[in-house]
Amino acid sequence: MKILTEPVGSIPRPAYLIAGMQALAQHKIDAAAFAQLSEQALKDTIKRFEETGSPVITDGEQTKPSFATYPINGLENLAPDGVVIPFADGHTRQLPKITKGPFHYYTYADTYVKKAKQMTPLPVKQAVIAVSAISLLYPPEGIANYSHEQFINDLLNEAEADIRRSLLGGAYNVQIDFTEARLSLKLDPSGNLLQSFIDLNNKVLERFTAAERKQIGVHSCPGGDHDSTHSADISYADLLPLLMQLKAGNFYLEYAGEKDKAAVLSSIKKNLRPDQHIFLGVTDVLTPRIETPEEIAAMIVEAASIIPIAQLGTTDDCGFSPFADDVSTSRDIAFAKIKARIEGTKLAERQLS
Repeated sequence: MKILTEPVGSIPRPAYLIAGMQALAQHKIDAAAFAQLSEQALKDTIKRFEETGSPVITDGEQTKPSFATYPINGLENLAPDGVVIPFADGHTRQLPKITKGPFHYYTYADTYVKKAKQMTPLPVKQAVIAVSAISLLYPPEGIANYSHEQFINDLLNEAEADIRRSLLGGAYNVQIDFTEARLSLKLDPSGNLLQSFIDLNNKVLERFTAAERKQIGVHSCPGGDHDSTHSADISYADLLPLLMQLKAGNFYLEYAGEKDKAAVLSSIKKNLRPDQHIFLGVTDVLTPRIETPEEIAAMIVEAASIIPIAQLGTTDDCGFSPFADDVSTSRDIAFAKIKARIEGTKLAERQLS
């Protein structure tokens, strides 16, 4: 029985690339010099991905400023004082807000796909940001001559284009990063905010055929930044009944970091539809300890007693560095964990056979 395994996305950037990003922002180097650094980091990332034996790889999001803001990086109609996201250790991240319309993406994810595919024969997976996250850029005070309704219409078109261009550009599949799902239940325990996010994301997903949606997945985790989370205290039992309403074929769920794994598996089984594939996170990205293949295999075998094997896959809990400046995990540890996931998945396949 084959068990699919895929990475979530980001890999910690090398120090020279982070320094280059800072130098570019400060106008100390030009775009050409930064492109050389990016090329070097991308080649090394893909080479190391290939060495892990991973059947599917990503570009490690090496040139993204963050998983959330890549589409808008470079736009001129932004102000810095947007929504603040607090993490459990006390640090925060802040989104920008738009100041005028119409809204459009500055960068589409297919640019990353095309670049990576030039460097590897392996299937390349592409992560994109959820439309619900970008919807938070519209200021609560509104924008003159540009209504919220106009913004949402523009945003839906751009989010669809981001996914469609990635698929047409040759992505093996597309993963929608939806980390605000769990956070929304912390902000609004009634579930109304999460339901609005689900409805908005489904408006994008409904623009794709059933066959196309088999190549589209959703990633959900309680956040992962500087080894801290923003919503790990929210139960999967509260999240999954709404999350699984999303009209996507694949779901990539944080699992290794969960304390009550039996409850998580029970909730997945209760809400799983026949046309959905669950990729469980089997490496905890918030700890430097590298899991053994045997530990990972045991986790998978236990899950396979609850979830149909034909609908079960493995992944990492989250990206290892969703924000470019996050160096809480080293590149060596990230790739070691990925290799352990792949070996552990193969071991579980043999045990289950």
